[in-house]
Amino acid sequence: MSHKLDVLISAEEIQQRLDELAEEIKKDYEGKELTLICILKGGVMFLVDLARRLPPDSIELDFMDVSSYGDEFKSSGVIKVDKDLKNPITNKHVLLVEDIIDTGRTLSYLQKHLISQKPASLKFCTLLDKPERRVVKDIIPDYIGFTIPDKFVLGYGLDYLQKYRGLPYIGVMMQE
Repeated sequence: MSHKLDVLISAEEIQQRLDELAEEIKKDYEGKELTLICILKGGVMFLVDLARRLPPDSIELDFMDVSSYGDEFKSSGVIKVDKDLKNPITNKHVLLVEDIIDTGRTLSYLQKHLISQKPASLKFCTLLDKPERRVVKDIIPDYIGFTIPDKFVLGYGLDYLQKYRGLPYIGVMMQE
């Protein structure tokens, strides 16, 4: 099966929005240290580009690997933590950095998991938000790159069968 991608969000639009998000985050966390937690693997490109725009002496990075998709186009709904945090987050300001939020199940699970570790604060930052797919209605990201329609998207960290992550833009997969 071959796939064609239509550009949904250009590389330039992504970089411009990252500048704006970084300014919001810097303002909100001024004078505070911030732990950015990246959800692997899809969030890596977003996290790296965002972290480069934040004060280097005030951020820490940590990573979690959580799966809910397998090799499917839609979430299985079963959340599995494949890699947990390396460092404790107790009394730290935490910003969870996610590539995409659709049903909200993964974020809801992670919210409970992280709050149990008693951070000073916990907020969510997502590159892409698909609110029309939201099943867990109380999951509302604090920082949103782009709100997108219910389409299967690839690029800039998002994949299909581990491919397409390296694209500098967000594309919509069209089956031929």
